[in-house]
Amino acid sequence: MALEDVRPVTLDEIREARKRIAGTITRTPLVKLQLGSDFPDIRLKLENLQPINAYKLRGGANAVAMLSDAERKRGVWTISAGNAGQGVAYAARAAGVPSAVVVVETAPKSKMERMKALGAKLVPVSYDVAWKAMGDRSYPGVEGTFIHPFDDHNFIAGNATMGLEILEDAPDTATVIGGIGGGGLIVAVASAVKALKPNIKVFGAEPETAAPAALSFKTGRPEKFENWTASFVDGAGGHSVFPRMWQRMQGLVDGSIVVTLEQTRQAMRMMAEKARIIAEGAGALGLAAALTGKAGKGPIVAIVSGGNIDLAKFCELVGTSAG
Repeated sequence: MALEDVRPVTLDEIREARKRIAGTITRTPLVKLQLGSDFPDIRLKLENLQPINAYKLRGGANAVAMLSDAERKRGVWTISAGNAGQGVAYAARAAGVPSAVVVVETAPKSKMERMKALGAKLVPVSYDVAWKAMGDRSYPGVEGTFIHPFDDHNFIAGNATMGLEILEDAPDTATVIGGIGGGGLIVAVASAVKALKPNIKVFGAEPETAAPAALSFKTGRPEKFENWTASFVDGAGGHSVFPRMWQRMQGLVDGSIVVTLEQTRQAMRMMAEKARIIAEGAGALGLAAALTGKAGKGPIVAIVSGGNIDLAKFCELVGTSAG
């Protein structure tokens, strides 16, 4: 099946998506992180407070809502390390649509259990197999309508609703930072933010162990990250930048800031200490990047994209002040 050509997500589409998903998602708060005058002015967009504790409910809800009757009858499936799977499964259950998730087998147990609880049939595979299936848009034995976890126009439009909320709550925003896995979050937020205020900078953030977007911005073309390594930042940091996502980023995303795993862990700890927020590794990338100083003095909005992490693992990561 031929894919729809990549095209910009319009402000009208984002506003329509907002109406469509209003009854499913939470309008999440934006809170100022109190750090003192030596630090940038940082506000946190708390998408970890969504019903599935991750922003991908926005995209899942919009994508499911826009399915035809025939597509609903076939059921839906997606590929996920946990959060997109929860978003699609939650929206599908609410719509009475069967769902399946080809899930990365190393996903946290908490994410696996929640997808099952939402009625999704799970098909565990390795990260490499999942990444390949995302490119192929198919997996043997899994039937139904495929909802891509990032390269899907309606999914992106749903996630872009977050950008409208950010500018309503913080119209003085100078920079927005969010983690990059496939690129769907940063493209979505940038689509809304740049349409309303083109001068705002939008940066991705990636862990040093998996930073293909930063490499792509350096070379000017979509790149593969040769030394990819698994880490506790399981919800971001892809193997490569898909050419279609690179196309979507053009003119919207201003670059990607690479942070160390230790900086990410310290950002998780800081949010827990200063604001009593539980963020998963990917959810802390934006704050970690903001704290490097590479995004200026602010006001910076760091997107806390999710909080789905096993509690024992979270305690282990934030329990000590040094690495």
